Amino acid sequence: MRVSDFDFVLPPERIALRPAVPREAAKLLVVGDGFDDFTVGDLPSQLRAGDVLVFNNTKVIPAALTGVRIGRGEATPKIEALLHMRVDGSRWKAFAKPGKKLQVGDRLRFGAEGRVCLLGDLDATVEAKGEAGEITLAFDFSGFILDEAIEAVGQMPLPPYIEGKRATDAQDATDYQTIFAQYPGAVAAPTAGLHFTPGLMKRLEAAGMTREFVTLHVGAGTFLPVKAEDTRDHKMHGEWGEVSAETVARLKAARQRGGRIVAVGTTSLRLLESSKLEPFSGTTEIFITPGYRFSAVDVLISNFHLPRSTLFMLVSAFAGTERMKATYAHAIHNNYRFYSYGDCCLLFPQAA
Repeated sequence: MRVSDFDFVLPPERIALRPAVPREAAKLLVVGDGFDDFTVGDLPSQLRAGDVLVFNNTKVIPAALTGVRIGRGEATPKIEALLHMRVDGSRWKAFAKPGKKLQVGDRLRFGAEGRVCLLGDLDATVEAKGEAGEITLAFDFSGFILDEAIEAVGQMPLPPYIEGKRATDAQDATDYQTIFAQYPGAVAAPTAGLHFTPGLMKRLEAAGMTREFVTLHVGAGTFLPVKAEDTRDHKMHGEWGEVSAETVARLKAARQRGGRIVAVGTTSLRLLESSKLEPFSGTTEIFITPGYRFSAVDVLISNFHLPRSTLFMLVSAFAGTERMKATYAHAIHNNYRFYSYGDCCLLFPQAA
């Protein structure tokens, strides 16, 4: 399948740099037989009693690290490392810039500029190098102490399409986190969940909907462009996730009663489809493109995604490629805001 089939033109002014205030004031495009324009606050009227909304309760960590290379006896270039997946208690996979200047065995010191770790310098060794600037970092700290150190020296990793237009600030620490954020490990927010407020959750419950939670630690690979010309040649980066046996049992019971499983965001959908509605704990590299048969999700709430991205391919698989191109054209024409801090859509699957 050609990656160019998933291209479209997005005017730069449609990219949201801040979220709607309040969060549920964001626009909601309901995509069924046609298009209906609402706000996220109208969601209770667009679902039905018995439906189960499944949220990703991962928590974004300050995974953008800045430091220097040390110990080679030459000029120490500035090194930027974006953590994207924990390997174990002391090691992380990361994307480094400039990756070409690094060699296996190099020592890096983070926190050399700006904030400094109260535990001392946050040092790491380049343990391995992969493709496209990916490295494996073995930190001198491990476990909870490493988590504290990353919290002390790291910055919130906003997507490049926002970082390129403004600096990260203190407000992003709140804005780029869902109200359900509980388990640290993501380096990108599950953005469809950003729209939900305590008040909206109460109204959904009053309307007869219930909620469930899964955990998928979203990796920085979600921002990587698809460089291949054919989808078969694209490799997804792994992300760790978990769906508990108790959650699976409640979701199956809800379906038996006639309820629908509503994935809040592509991260929840990818994890649920990886699990096939069975208990799951591990890494998923699932890549969903048109032709995929969905078995775990009935309805999807999703933000608007980048052209040629794996996420636009996913929503095209769920709702139909031509249908999604028409959806995005409607959204652009009607001044919807795109990407992480933007508006969202409520998608029902394409008829077989």
